[in-house]
Amino acid sequence: MSIDLTGRVAIVTGAGGGLGREHALALAARGAKVVVNDLGGARDGSGGSSAAALAVVEEILAAGGEAIANGASVTDYAAVQAMVSETIAKWGRVDILINNAGILRDKSFAKMELDDFKLVMDVHLMGAVHCCKAVWPIMTEQKYGRIVMTTSSSGLYGNFGQSNYGAAKMALVGLMQTLSLEGAKYDIRVNSLAPTAATRMTESLFPPEFLQALQPADVVPAMLVLASEQAPNRTILCAGAGSFEAAHITLTQGVHIGHASDAAEQLAARLAEVRQREHETVPESGMAQGHLELTKAMANKK
Repeated sequence: MSIDLTGRVAIVTGAGGGLGREHALALAARGAKVVVNDLGGARDGSGGSSAAALAVVEEILAAGGEAIANGASVTDYAAVQAMVSETIAKWGRVDILINNAGILRDKSFAKMELDDFKLVMDVHLMGAVHCCKAVWPIMTEQKYGRIVMTTSSSGLYGNFGQSNYGAAKMALVGLMQTLSLEGAKYDIRVNSLAPTAATRMTESLFPPEFLQALQPADVVPAMLVLASEQAPNRTILCAGAGSFEAAHITLTQGVHIGHASDAAEQLAARLAEVRQREHETVPESGMAQGHLELTKAMANKK
């Protein structure tokens, strides 16, 4: 199976460097027309310059591809809407959205200012919301779309000093879960990518020999699969150093305790049984939890 994106139009946010740059170059190499979006700010989100986005566009053009640069901040919905309108005016459609823009403002929760928490949430979560909202009516009308959220192991599993980043990255998975359900009838497939790569976002987290092994280009195959016509729906792919995994949010079978006055004490005593992962499931939607609980309740009434 060959992944051919000829004729597709892609928007990649945060594409001026690191993972975003690799994503943009790879999409263009597969035939997509690419909007290279980057505010050009520092790692903490300060400042701004169009130089990085323009440099990536020049690389794509030099290789025979098609691309335009855009400097909209994903935190500015009006600017995002204008970017999408410019894309439609230029190429008539939007097929692929890679929500990659992000910043870091790491500190322990005790030392973190609320403004730093809110800004990271605004860029990662609301930035993706703005971009999804702007392309959604286009994708529903054309009955085709591929959206990739960039999540993180920091959100899926936690990481010291990254409460703001982790909260935002896990929130993106929640956004994916619902948009994948709502978009299914329009063939809009929404997935998440959890990358491990050496970029300016991670350069302080790993020793030099590890950074050498974690090339951003190694994450690209997972992105291409999630952006392709054959993409899955509602999948969390993890990628780094040439390896690929899938993450799942599961539901255990649990136990039925009932309404006794000592239900809390019974639960405490049986907590290990509740957490037992044998026969756990990956629910198709949030309704699965209620269905499981009601099924057990009704069975215990008989």
